[in-house]
Amino acid sequence: MGGRVWLVRLASLLALGLVLSSVDASLGDVDPQYRTCVDECQTTGVIGENIINHCQSQENQNDTADEGSWYNQEQWKQLNCKADCRYICMMRREGERQSLGLSPVKYHGKWPFLRVYVFQEPLSAALSAVNLLMHFIGWLSFFLLVKHKLPLRPQTRRTYYEYTSLWHIYAMLSMNAWFWSTVFHTRDIDLTEKLDYSAAVALLGYSLILSLLRTFNVKDEATRVMFAAPILAFVTTHILYLNFYELDYGWNMKVCVVMAVVQLLTWAIWAGVTRHPSRLKLWIVVFGGALAMLLELYDFPPYMGYADAHSLWHASTIPLTYLWWSFIKDDAEFRTSTLIKKAK
Repeated sequence: MGGRVWLVRLASLLALGLVLSSVDASLGDVDPQYRTCVDECQTTGVIGENIINHCQSQENQNDTADEGSWYNQEQWKQLNCKADCRYICMMRREGERQSLGLSPVKYHGKWPFLRVYVFQEPLSAALSAVNLLMHFIGWLSFFLLVKHKLPLRPQTRRTYYEYTSLWHIYAMLSMNAWFWSTVFHTRDIDLTEKLDYSAAVALLGYSLILSLLRTFNVKDEATRVMFAAPILAFVTTHILYLNFYELDYGWNMKVCVVMAVVQLLTWAIWAGVTRHPSRLKLWIVVFGGALAMLLELYDFPPYMGYADAHSLWHASTIPLTYLWWSFIKDDAEFRTSTLIKKAK
């Protein structure tokens, strides 16, 4: 009973954070002085003593905008021009605000960070790369376990564990999501932002499907399709909406939090009901993941220009990823031994 109370309290706290985060808007990018600065920078390529090499005159941009495909060299220059102008104007404006004793504000949904060489958010980029590495190591150890250490079915030489292929797909989507997270935090432009958001949504949607298939012990392929189809349809529609209609940060946050909360609750309840031998690991991951999500919802400005709540969330997922793959391997061993005992 006590565990259920904690689950309800944690879910309520996440829901409250979701409401509060959706109310908060980016005040920086609607600042008239900031907008004027960005417009002048993109037009002239000069802001104070800063010369933006990527920027061209508006006339040259118009002459080259229709030439070639969307990824031609000139359009890449325009994307870099826009990103560099936003950064310089943001830092100038934040310097002015600081001199007036005002607190930092967000610009285009993000806090003002200090760059390190090409890295726009160096700490988040580095931690994203570490998460990518952790998922690769976890997947590789899982692959070696099920293919070379655990016994295989004598007739087909396939694994006893019914969810092997599903976890392989999960690993690919996880590494893909953290790869684009690394790229996005290195260079924040419209394309990398959409790729990062799309990869994250795809991973969350698939993780939700996988949680339902495993907790309900769905083995039949037709039933799996019935479980997955509506979620896949929604996730695909949402990704198309973000990429081709409107990149709505508030709506995307709500969708991601709901999918994350549902699967966390599903895993936590299932572990308690089934008395899974590795339920302690799973509970640590669930509660740790839920607490880490609060960093995404209850945000604060970057400390010393580098470490904000989002970067701390990236840091918190590193040990959780190790523990998560440890549970997955334990589950594979548990199911394999159970099925072998039944076959005898």
